[in-house]
Amino acid sequence: MDLSSLRRRLPVAAVVVTLLSFFSWAGVAQKLESSHIDQMKFRHIGPVGNRLVSVVGIPGNHLVYYGGAASGGVWKTEDGGIVWKPVFDKQPVHSIGALDVALSDPQIVWAGTGEAFIRSNVSVGSGVWKSTDGGSNWQHMGLDNTFRISRVIIHPQNPDVVYVASLGHAYGTQKERGIFRTTDGGKTWSHVLFVNDSTGSSDLLMDPNNPRILFAGMWQLDIKTWGRKSGGKGSGIYVSRDGGDTWKRLTGKGLPTQPVGKISLTMSKSNSKIVYALIETADGVPQNGAKSAESGELWRSEDGGESWACVSHNLDLTGRGAYYTRTRANTQDADELYFMAASFSYSTNGGRSTVATQGQMTPNWDHHDMWIDPTDGDHMAVAGDGGIAISYNHGKSWHRSQLPVAQLYHVTTDNSIPYNVYTNRQ
Repeated sequence: MDLSSLRRRLPVAAVVVTLLSFFSWAGVAQKLESSHIDQMKFRHIGPVGNRLVSVVGIPGNHLVYYGGAASGGVWKTEDGGIVWKPVFDKQPVHSIGALDVALSDPQIVWAGTGEAFIRSNVSVGSGVWKSTDGGSNWQHMGLDNTFRISRVIIHPQNPDVVYVASLGHAYGTQKERGIFRTTDGGKTWSHVLFVNDSTGSSDLLMDPNNPRILFAGMWQLDIKTWGRKSGGKGSGIYVSRDGGDTWKRLTGKGLPTQPVGKISLTMSKSNSKIVYALIETADGVPQNGAKSAESGELWRSEDGGESWACVSHNLDLTGRGAYYTRTRANTQDADELYFMAASFSYSTNGGRSTVATQGQMTPNWDHHDMWIDPTDGDHMAVAGDGGIAISYNHGKSWHRSQLPVAQLYHVTTDNSIPYNVYTNRQ
């Protein structure tokens, strides 16, 4: 049978396999040289979407944004979301957990790798990366074994001071969990908050009016092939009032007394005495043989974290707790909150009541992260399974961008000529 007959009878994938076998058998190609592989060129054939998990913009700038994909690197737009370009493809890691841009120098961008939104198919990373030229070039800055980074925060006045919240790989015990700090731009790191080898950080918050004040949400998490245990005695809220040198765990005074799970934290520049904690509880269902269980979703403090009150029991605010649990306060209104889950909800009264958006007011689906301009509360961006959505009118409408970063479980072809490609997207 000649090669032309093979082409007519077999799909392309089979032709490739057959040709390789034929050449190997014939002794024509004894070794597949890397130079041959380098000649191959890939082109994107779809589908678009999904799972953007981090987004950040530049205050006062309506054109430049960065988006981090769960398994597709870092993307940048310089025209308000019309065109996006990959800026991280040359690096040996594809999963992005958190992004931040220095307020004092917008050319400085940090990327924490490994996503912290836990499900059965999440990817781990390789520590933190830094760019000093707006994402054109990147340098690896260590913390390789943190594996999943939930938040990166750059000091607003000194870009050499950076905080990293590590969740860890979560498949077993390890020491590289908690809060890390550098004061020399990433040359050296201090492990400033460590609870135990089963507890990492699900969120980190810096007071926008006083960068010495930090709140950390710590999350005890254990993943096995047969299940996931979210929560435990290690979970809780910790506060530092000296830039991370010392930390105090907040207990009692209105906070849950039984073990909790994932925690997200937020506050507004307009009044940073008001602090919010979105907490994964057992929702009234006893776990692991316990006789009772607490419920509640959103807690509010009006005195800088000294005392707390539960203001909402709405389960939609956290959704699937381990996978979502993320909230943001508007930078110019301490009573205006946003909640990212399968739905996108907001509150204008400090979380006491919430509204799930519909239609044009819904930025995305399966929402994960939100950035609000500290100089303009109408200017915001949201990352989710539908890509990046940008609004300039307080969320009344959104410009939506989908990027070619779809997560695919299987790819196959059929025997048609020309052949069809089939896949199932996450």
